[in-house]
Amino acid sequence: MTDTDTLYHRLFSHPLMVEHLVRDFVPDAMAVGLDFTHMDRVSAKFHGDRVRTRREGDIIWRIPAHEGPDIYLHLLLEFQSTSDWWMAVRAQVYEGLLWQHLIKENDLKDGDRLPPVLLVVIHNGARAWTAPTDTTDLINLPKGSPLWPWQPRLRYHVLDMGRVPEDTLTGRETLTSLLVRLERPQEPGALRHVVDGVIAWFRAHPDYTDLKQLFTALVGQALRGSGLPDRIPDDLREVRTMLETLGEEWTKKWRAEGRAEGRAEGRAEGQVHMLARLIEHRFGPLTDDQRTRILSADEATVALWEKRLFEATSIDDVLSQPH
Repeated sequence: MTDTDTLYHRLFSHPLMVEHLVRDFVPDAMAVGLDFTHMDRVSAKFHGDRVRTRREGDIIWRIPAHEGPDIYLHLLLEFQSTSDWWMAVRAQVYEGLLWQHLIKENDLKDGDRLPPVLLVVIHNGARAWTAPTDTTDLINLPKGSPLWPWQPRLRYHVLDMGRVPEDTLTGRETLTSLLVRLERPQEPGALRHVVDGVIAWFRAHPDYTDLKQLFTALVGQALRGSGLPDRIPDDLREVRTMLETLGEEWTKKWRAEGRAEGRAEGRAEGQVHMLARLIEHRFGPLTDDQRTRILSADEATVALWEKRLFEATSIDDVLSQPH
């Protein structure tokens, strides 16, 4: 288990973190009227009829629903740093094993009903989640085949943190919205605003010291992921001061390089080269086609792309056609 996996396990072992996750990003679960005040953890260690099928899941929560008496949603959380093409098959196995476990654990009899389940994949990888979220997309059958009604069907919900639209986060002051923002590579100035949000949340909620420690560790990971110094202060206020200083130095550096390129190549050409480097700093290497588009763009388009740069979540967001 990586340090990030351990950190996520500890984060989502806290009921408030799970509540914010569901409220912010799992609307179908919220539609059934969940009672978060009476949620409880379920052991993630369970197995089928044979010991060799034993499965230790990531996190499982049992949450009462208002749809009817004695209805509980079993929420399974899986943490992924890369896209897994066969995740829907894995999800089907996990949920089947959980149901088998609950049948034995609760001594369910003929005529009893199984509890509803929902598996949520939390993806924090740099690349987009591309795997099918439904087993029907994995089965090799033509449309309209009479075999379709007999095929197993399972869907899971995915939170692809790097692809959450910025307008979805606007105005949200929750732990999961802060987590999503921290998982995005950002230059120091933008990251400073996120740290401000973290500081403000825990100032307003001083009793959550355990979560504050975890978010301080998340801030440290975000700093290192953005190519900033390895030595990170333990105090969030010191981190904020460091980011303010680094942001000023970062801005001066890029402006100076832009001016140097402008003198050598002409202002417009220097501007497009600086934009290309800024994009690569945030999102990684450009393709040949993307670089060609940037270097051949007119001044108005370059200015538009510069405005989009620090709010975008991908290169495509920056370089989409002007409206």
